[in-house]
Amino acid sequence: MSSSVLVRPAVRGATALRGGGAWRPTPYQLFGFLFWLVMSLAYWRVPLCCDAGQHAAVVERLKDDLLRPRHPMADLPGAGSPYYSPFALAQGAFARLTGLGGWEVVKLTGPLNLLVLLTGIGRFVRVLTPRPWAPVLALGAMTLLWGVERAWWSGYLNLMSMTGNLAYPSAFAIGLAFWAWALTGARARDAGAVRYVGPGGLRPVSGYAALGALYGLVLLVHPITAVAAALGAVALVAGWQRRWGPAVAGRWALTGAVALLTAASWPYFDVFALAGDDSVDAMHRRLYLDLGGQFGLALLGLPVLWLRARRASWRDPLVLMCVLDCLVVAYGWVSGHYTYGRILGLTLVPPQFALAVELAAPRPWPVWRRLLGGATAAGACAAFLTVHAGAVVPAGFERPPDWPSYAWAARYIGPGEVVIADGYHAVHAIAGYGPNLAAPAWPDASLDEAERLRRVADVRAYLDPGSTRAERAAVVRRYHARWLLLTPRQRVPEEAVVVAWSRRTGEVLARVGG
Repeated sequence: MSSSVLVRPAVRGATALRGGGAWRPTPYQLFGFLFWLVMSLAYWRVPLCCDAGQHAAVVERLKDDLLRPRHPMADLPGAGSPYYSPFALAQGAFARLTGLGGWEVVKLTGPLNLLVLLTGIGRFVRVLTPRPWAPVLALGAMTLLWGVERAWWSGYLNLMSMTGNLAYPSAFAIGLAFWAWALTGARARDAGAVRYVGPGGLRPVSGYAALGALYGLVLLVHPITAVAAALGAVALVAGWQRRWGPAVAGRWALTGAVALLTAASWPYFDVFALAGDDSVDAMHRRLYLDLGGQFGLALLGLPVLWLRARRASWRDPLVLMCVLDCLVVAYGWVSGHYTYGRILGLTLVPPQFALAVELAAPRPWPVWRRLLGGATAAGACAAFLTVHAGAVVPAGFERPPDWPSYAWAARYIGPGEVVIADGYHAVHAIAGYGPNLAAPAWPDASLDEAERLRRVADVRAYLDPGSTRAERAAVVRRYHARWLLLTPRQRVPEEAVVVAWSRRTGEVLARVGG
């Protein structure tokens, strides 16, 4: 006889006669679909900006060669670049199949990432509580309860930043993290409508292995999000796994081992080598500035976390998650490894979701909960009117960034040809169309940072008004440059030939070299 049995909830009354009742959407299914529709339209309305050019460039390089992609932004080998994740590989394969360019693929990715995110939130909140309105309130809290100053960064999924960040790997990884937390919490509590009961009341080992593969995927797609995902897993297991023994410990150890094995087996880059990479720490220092203005409204959830700690002791998973996240963020500040501040967006999840679960409680409410609900509604309205309204309201509020397109220049530049440029928008965007830059905009593990900085210095020397024709020619030969993309304030060298210019920005495209 099999050592496990399948236990299903009983079906009673008229539902049993019909084989199931008529389907009706839950509040979260209804409001989640409306949110997906509105945000997808808002995302498509806003021009892509910021890091989108880097991700479009990654798609272009994979479209050209899935197995051996070049450096995302330079005419260099790309071996070891952490941008070539399973997420990016899927985008590159899609681009090859459809013939779409990098920018088009990135644009299409946003609504798909949002779908993963919304379903992950719904599953995770249902593990926290059966209250039907809790996922709706959690979505509202996660997108609005940040602060009264704009917080815009990869991995920050408030309402305003979603208009620009939905297509990023961080958004996909955060959606997967919510799914992983939901599955982890269900196993730790042995919860679920369909329960597999085996020896010792444990679920099958294969489920723990699959969960490990999911955490490994998060690690490959966006390593810094994986830090927060791992902390959440520790909090859920430590908080809800009451029965411990060799079998239980072995299953959770299997989850961790499979996660590490999944990450280690990826052939494009060594994700564990990134732990010692401090090349991007300096640029992340500003994440720690103006914490109150950007995140202060999330503090509305702290009284609820304190209440949960009193009710269920320190082992409440949301309490543990908040404490662990805060410790890592504090470590980033004290140690100077400011990149750990990238988990600040997910650090807000415990207070935001705890607040949502509490306010989804059935009525009648005690006075303190009514006051908390009023304060939360006021905070959400303040955040919407001061920061987020411009994301979904066409006029009358501060809008998301409106970056120019460089399609006008890309139509003249051949794929892989090298461009000399140092304009802020240009160096972040032009590689997304297929060209290369003499000096990449971002650090990358596939290129030594000292070499990148040397390239940046060469570009500045070339564009210096005091440079000689011989000095400029040496830079052109060194990097096999064919094009200049100049800002209105930069002069066109005498040896360059102007090909096109932008009516919007005044930038000039000129041809140099052979």
